[in-house]
Amino acid sequence: MTEGMEKGAQAKAQTKAKAKATGKGKESGKEKVKESEAENADFRHIVRILDTDLGGNRNVVHALCGIKGIGPRVARVLVTSTSVDPNQKMGNLSDEDIEQLKSAITSVEKRLPQWMLNRRKDILTGDDKHIMGADQVLQLREDVNLLRKIRSYRGIRHERGLKARGQRTRSTGRRGLVVGVIRRKQLAATGGK
Repeated sequence: MTEGMEKGAQAKAQTKAKAKATGKGKESGKEKVKESEAENADFRHIVRILDTDLGGNRNVVHALCGIKGIGPRVARVLVTSTSVDPNQKMGNLSDEDIEQLKSAITSVEKRLPQWMLNRRKDILTGDDKHIMGADQVLQLREDVNLLRKIRSYRGIRHERGLKARGQRTRSTGRRGLVVGVIRRKQLAATGGK
């Protein structure tokens, strides 16, 4: 029985030696990424699109989701409307590919169907828009300020810092001091008030 175990151990050692010699041994994912980055000298760890830093190690579709206003669906439509490979890493893209993506993002309203836009029938202009990046945060702030200004129910709830979508507030949404059951000793000391 020990002879069989020795032969098995020798066979494993030989296969490991062959794998090392041919370079087909087990490698961790990080080592593979480092090797692929070393092969491509033009690899960018950060790609800047629409004033947002996107990770170069992520796929193009997933990296575009880092921009506010672009979700997985919109990112997929943008990438397929250009000639960029959706499974390629963002850091491996050439300057032309990045420029194609930037032009696709600026003309997103033409590329998306109307039902996919995130701001349809704008309150002031009546146009259908797709707002992305810092503009989305500013637009949300303006909308909340308009609700406050016209003194709508939602605006008042926003002013007071309460929930605005009909949730119950008896036991949730509490902030600040702890609200709990008053102890009997404290109640007796204050005279029952």
